Amino acid sequence: MNCYIVGCSDSHECLIVDPGGHGERIVRTLESLDLHPIALIDTHGHFDHIGGNAYLIAHMDSLRLYLHADDLQYLRNAREHADYWGMSFEESPEPTDLLGGGEEIEMGSLRFEIIHTPGHSPGGISIYIPGHVFTGDALFEGSIGRTDLPGGDYNLLLSSIREKLLILPGDTIVHPGHGPESTIDTERRSNPFLQ
Repeated sequence: MNCYIVGCSDSHECLIVDPGGHGERIVRTLESLDLHPIALIDTHGHFDHIGGNAYLIAHMDSLRLYLHADDLQYLRNAREHADYWGMSFEESPEPTDLLGGGEEIEMGSLRFEIIHTPGHSPGGISIYIPGHVFTGDALFEGSIGRTDLPGGDYNLLLSSIREKLLILPGDTIVHPGHGPESTIDTERRSNPFLQ
């Protein structure tokens, strides 16, 4: 699982995308980079993407937690899903901010656009900043998110990717929830699910 820390060089503020676990390691990284987190953004509510929420919120002052409203049930039931897969899990606090898609989150000189990309889960989001898009489990290098979990919808996921992600500039770097990075242009050309 990929966790991302996105910082502003002017303000030294940052946001954390999908803290799947290893809260102590994330805190050490923030300290070494002299970054001050203001927000956690979960691209969706599955346990492998929210496992670090509790630790980080407990150890950081005034940290806001963002999640799409349609995935609140998954965050609330994450322990049950983690138990099913035999994974340890610390329950997440409730989000401070529920998203619907279309919001902009400002941090220092950076502005992030929230793009609702359902299909892997009903409330899946991607986070866009010029040159970069954090796609959670919607779009991967050469693949797409699985849709056989509760709330998954294969056709909806393909529509989300085609209508909301593939329209981004081709040189936009895709930062997925799992696996290596890619670009929008590469996925347009060669992703077998999108041909």
